[in-house]
Amino acid sequence: MYKNDNPTPIEKEIIKRLKYIYDPEMPVNIFDLGLIYNIEVNDNNDVKITMTLTSPNCPVGELLPQQVVSELQFMRELNKIEVDVTFEPPWDSDLISDEAKLDLGLL
Repeated sequence: MYKNDNPTPIEKEIIKRLKYIYDPEMPVNIFDLGLIYNIEVNDNNDVKITMTLTSPNCPVGELLPQQVVSELQFMRELNKIEVDVTFEPPWDSDLISDEAKLDLGLL
C-alpha cells in the first residue's frame, strides 16, 4: 500500500483520481484496496505508478492498469503515464485501508 506522509499537490490529485477506479470484485477503490504500491512523479511531470492485483489470475488484470492510465490522462499537467504491475510483495487483505476494512465489515 502506498504510504507518503507528505504527498505533493500533484500526488494528492493522482490519489484522488485513483479512488475513482473500483475493483469489480469488491466494492472498494483500488487505492484503498491497497493495490497501489508506489507513485513517482519526476520534474517533467512524468508519472510512474507501481501497482499489483488481488491475484495473478485476476480476471481484470489487463483492464485495471488501462483504467489507471485513462483516468490519469484527465490530468493535463501530467506528461508520460506509465503503469507497472508487480506481484512482489503479493497483495493480501492486510493492505486494505482501515476505512475500507470497516466498509467491508473486516474490522
